[in-house]
Amino acid sequence: MPLNATTAPPFLAVLVRGLLAGLIAGLLAGTFAYVAGEPHVEAAIAIEEAATHAEPAAGGHQHDEALVTRSGQRGGLFLATGLFGAAMGGLLATAYVLLARRRRTDDDGRSGLLLAGAALLGAVIVPFLKYPANPPAVGDPATINQRTVTYLLMVVLGLVAVWAGSLGYRSVGAQAPLWQRVAAAVGGFLLVTVASYVVLPSFQEVPTDFPATLLWNFRLASLGTQVVLWTGIGLLFAALMHHDRRRRAAAALPST
Repeated sequence: MPLNATTAPPFLAVLVRGLLAGLIAGLLAGTFAYVAGEPHVEAAIAIEEAATHAEPAAGGHQHDEALVTRSGQRGGLFLATGLFGAAMGGLLATAYVLLARRRRTDDDGRSGLLLAGAALLGAVIVPFLKYPANPPAVGDPATINQRTVTYLLMVVLGLVAVWAGSLGYRSVGAQAPLWQRVAAAVGGFLLVTVASYVVLPSFQEVPTDFPATLLWNFRLASLGTQVVLWTGIGLLFAALMHHDRRRRAAAALPST
């Protein structure tokens, strides 16, 4: 049974824990992105610059200098992932509080892990399978707005798919065998996911001469960064909430 209103921690306390977990996880994700992703970014930029310099001079095209140097971009990577992680941790904490009455377990740590796992599946993995990340030199600038909108829509639909799976799991009933509940959850999730993949447009903009190994290494590094982020948020938030529960339980014991 979930904690009732008198024993549940206040929203501000949960939010602070979510922000802290997200900040630390974001810095860990930034470290992973720097180690695993930066070499592939550098290689892709080199390909882009080589293609730019190979353009005929008669075309009158001049390569614009980047507003931010690569050194600045590397330093900003940790700032960006830290702030993004903190924001995601705050959203996770908010969802944790809003869904408190619907939780069927009083294990705060487990609830936090489940929410982080649902976010990873719906907001990261589902969109990634439809629209995987592309390195520099890949993608038509003319379609960037369309690609951005469809990606964000895919994120929303991915979360809807997770919700549909949860709804399917609950709709069967607690007395039904576990395999039936799991089957209903998978069915609801796949129904929304497959429909989204079919309805939303695809973008095939990878140049035929772009190195396939570099492309997939970059994509795996991008996915790995998100996995590190959400795994870190889930584990850290779960640990913080579990510690808080034990502290409150100890404080509620009658003194001798």
